[in-house]
Formats: sequence, structure tokens, C-alpha cells
Amino acid sequence: MWPPLNPPIKDWTDKRIWLIGASSGIGAALARHALSAGAKVILTARRQPQLEAVAAGHKQTLVLPFDVLDTAAWSKAYASIVSRWGGVDLIVFCAADYRPERSWAVEPAVAAQTLQINLGSVYSGLATVLPDLMAQGHGGVALVASVAGFVGLPNASVYGPSKAALINLAEILYTDLHPQGLAVYLINPGFVKTQLTAQNRFAMPALQTPEQAALAIWRGLSRGQFEIHFPRRFTQLLKILQLLPYRLRFFLLAQLVQPK
Repeated sequence: MWPPLNPPIKDWTDKRIWLIGASSGIGAALARHALSAGAKVILTARRQPQLEAVAAGHKQTLVLPFDVLDTAAWSKAYASIVSRWGGVDLIVFCAADYRPERSWAVEPAVAAQTLQINLGSVYSGLATVLPDLMAQGHGGVALVASVAGFVGLPNASVYGPSKAALINLAEILYTDLHPQGLAVYLINPGFVKTQLTAQNRFAMPALQTPEQAALAIWRGLSRGQFEIHFPRRFTQLLKILQLLPYRLRFFLLAQLVQPK
């Protein structure tokens, strides 16, 4: 049995976790898991009321609302974290934008914004926290990508490429940061019931709740897994799909997006 690629985390007590995109969906559910495990949780998203609702009743929270596209806001928020708790042990990038669209319907301005939220903001966050993480020699980075980054799924004309880029970036980060003592986690969920996926007009196989997704992520983080993908009955099929010849792959992909 091969050991995990990251050190397993046995005790989350007082671990400082910065969740980007924590106002709803997977991010909010993951925050609740972290808080129940005794972690200190920094909650970031644009919508302060929703963040306050997630933090309600928990003393070990810090609510820092800002737009992830505001590059100057990153350093200001991080300064608040350093002032309060001295830094972070784990930053989790959950923020995402999505709209189902075929390639001929893509609007350049909207596509640019999606790419900035899904990918560009991650670089802003990394530039903010990596110097201190590397200096302290421990901690980690988690990127929430998607199975949409495995293969070219129809209706994911912008979302899919942005998530494929995150998968590639996570692999690069592991190569760069593992020798520095840092953990890197790549999270590839299948379909999760959120406001974003509610836009889909096709049957979503193995649809999960945010709570189910958060539990799978939490288990993977605790076990030190590099790639955390779920539900496996669906994600394993897509991994097999990656290996098929294009002629067969394209035929099978077309079956996934039949209208409801």
C-alpha cells in the first residue's frame, strides 16, 4: 500500500483554515465540518449576510467578505488574518462561476469574468499566502476543480477549461511545494446540488448534496489524499472515459447531456 501524498491530519483543533467561497454550497458545508472539528475558520465570499449565517454560534470564525476579483482586497484581508491568528494553515479555493452554454453561445465578457473567478482569483490568493506558508514550512493549499476538467463536457464551454486548468495547476503546485513541506490537495467533485447546477437542463448522474460533498472532501483532507474525487461510482467512469479513443468518447459524452 502506497502512503498518502500528503501527511494525514489527525487533529484539526485550532488549525487555521481560510475558505474562499464559503457563503453557500460546498464552501459553507465544508466550513461547518471544519468548525465541528475544532478548527479556526476564516470565511470569505462577497455576501456578508450569508457568511454571518454560516459563522453564527461559532466563536472560532473570522468573517472577511470581499470580491475575489479585487486583487488589492486579498492583501488587506490576509493582513486581518495575520493580525488575529498569525496566518493560515490551509487555504481552500471554492469560489466558482458557471453557466451552461454551448460554444456558439459564449459571450466574451462573461467568459472572461468566469475565467477570472475560477482561475485568476486562485493566483491572487496564492500570491498572498504562499510566501508565509513556505516560510513556516507547513500547511497546505486545496483547489476545488471539477470532473468537468477531466474531459470536454458539452455545456461547459468556459467552466470546463477553467477547471481543467486548475487540475493542471494543482499538479504543478504539488511538484513545487511538496519539497517545501507543504500539502497540496486537488478536489474534483461530480455533480453537486447548488444554485449553479440548478441551471442545468439535463439529468445529472449521481447528484450529491453539499453536505455529502463536504464530508467526502473532509475525509480526503484528513487522510492526506492528493486527489479527492467523488462520488466514485461516477468519477471512476469519467476517468475510464479519458482513456477511450476519441470516436467512442465523443459518442458517450453526447449521451450525458440529453435534455430532461
